[in-house]
Amino acid sequence: MILTMGIVCAIIQRNSSRITYSILLLVGTLFSQDLEDLSFGDDVSLDIATWNIEWFPKNDQTTVDYVSDIINHLNLDILAIQEVDDTVMFDQMLDDLPLYSGYYESSWFAGLAYIYNTESIEINDIYEIYTTSSYWNAFPRSPMVMDINFMGENYFIINNHFKCCGDGILDPDDTSDEENRRYTAINLLKEYIDVNLPESNVIVLGDLNDDIAEAPPHNVFQNILNDSTNYRFADLEIAMGNSSEWSFPNWPSHLDHILITDELFNGFNGLEVQTIKIDEYLDGGWSEYDQNISDHRPVAIKIVNLVPSYDINGDGTINDSDLVMLTAFVINDDESIDVADINQDSLVDIFDLLLLSDFLQNN
Repeated sequence: MILTMGIVCAIIQRNSSRITYSILLLVGTLFSQDLEDLSFGDDVSLDIATWNIEWFPKNDQTTVDYVSDIINHLNLDILAIQEVDDTVMFDQMLDDLPLYSGYYESSWFAGLAYIYNTESIEINDIYEIYTTSSYWNAFPRSPMVMDINFMGENYFIINNHFKCCGDGILDPDDTSDEENRRYTAINLLKEYIDVNLPESNVIVLGDLNDDIAEAPPHNVFQNILNDSTNYRFADLEIAMGNSSEWSFPNWPSHLDHILITDELFNGFNGLEVQTIKIDEYLDGGWSEYDQNISDHRPVAIKIVNLVPSYDINGDGTINDSDLVMLTAFVINDDESIDVADINQDSLVDIFDLLLLSDFLQNN
């Protein structure tokens, strides 16, 4: 049987809608995801997320079941939560998370909380700051500080939920202006860190309820952005990017942020930040997520401590012998020795020698 080109085209045209549907169905099957595929943390990095859980539990036990499943799959070390409304159900959820423990002060005005992995996180202290009435205008909920150790390193996590709403105009003369209240809050946090934690690994995170990518003069975070030597919003690239990656899709905006101090971004740390789009792992997509879980997506950071190895000769001891060997590498212009590249810039040079020399002098 011989088919002319015209007959073939007619057959394809007649069945084109069915073919298109079949292709789309196949593609959807091949690339579909569910919560079993959700992941973020691992065993070698400090994995932290901020998540406004929207008046937890938004849909009673259904929400508890979803959130428990999500936490288990994300494998986080620390989850900073905003808007815990029912502490009884929060405690019940923790009972179903054997690797985790939690902390909250109260459910006052949808309170702040932490959930943390008890196997990886050592708690030194948890406390609130700016608790007196003179600060209530700036902080409807007092910032909650968590002092922790992870793999021998000390970190301070500061969980926040700033005042919402406003008109986008920062009025410096009106203390009741929502933007003014957020401006005051972030600058009080900066003052606290500058005075009390000037050389510490500090992570400020939470629902800060404003746009870090907004242009001045109405950017409430401008003083932080201007002090780029000491502070960096780890999620600034997300805020400046495509709205599909933002944390608050209902009114497309990026409101949940992670601020880190220079001890983290100037040190030997690998950093990865992302908005975790849990809705893409649900059959019902955003509608299912918004109805049963929250109207905010989590924003997470992965911190890998890339501590340099100063043991150049591999004898288990760091001493002058390592300095002699490294000096020989530099003199001989031998850039192929990975272990000698202390600052990990793909070169073995005088800068590696300076780092090793400083280490020996200080230890």
